[in-house]
Amino acid sequence: MAGTGSGFVPDKALHALGFEYTLVTGDEVVGRLAVTDTCCQPFKMLNGGVSALMAESAASIGGYVASGGKRVAGVQLSINHVRAARLGDRVEARAKPVHAGRTIQVWEVQIWLMDPTTSERTTLVSTARVTLSVSRLPMPEQMKSFDEGIKKYARL
Repeated sequence: MAGTGSGFVPDKALHALGFEYTLVTGDEVVGRLAVTDTCCQPFKMLNGGVSALMAESAASIGGYVASGGKRVAGVQLSINHVRAARLGDRVEARAKPVHAGRTIQVWEVQIWLMDPTTSERTTLVSTARVTLSVSRLPMPEQMKSFDEGIKKYARL
């Protein structure tokens, strides 16, 4: 797994829910989450907000890497939930760029149920489209450690 043992956490909110990135590049970002009680709504299904968080985070980290380390910000998120992921399931988020321009990026993110015995993707849970703005503003000083961390994490 990319970044294992580095101590670097690309997204603290997702990390707190147990999400782990398994691949981080400018062409694809992949991560997995065990659906626990913490990330479920009262009916013991994955909360749609958690799915949206996975989608925007995966796209944003991919956009950051694809832009060569420029500031990116989500400006639009559209997500459709097509099947439920239930308590105890494991899901995988897979983000790929549709367009990675200099000022705007568009990412497609799919969230899949994982087969517990083979770890293969089986059923589409959610599909999202994330639009990112790529900024020309200089990187704040406190982001330098993030930049160093993501480069090690993504093995750039």
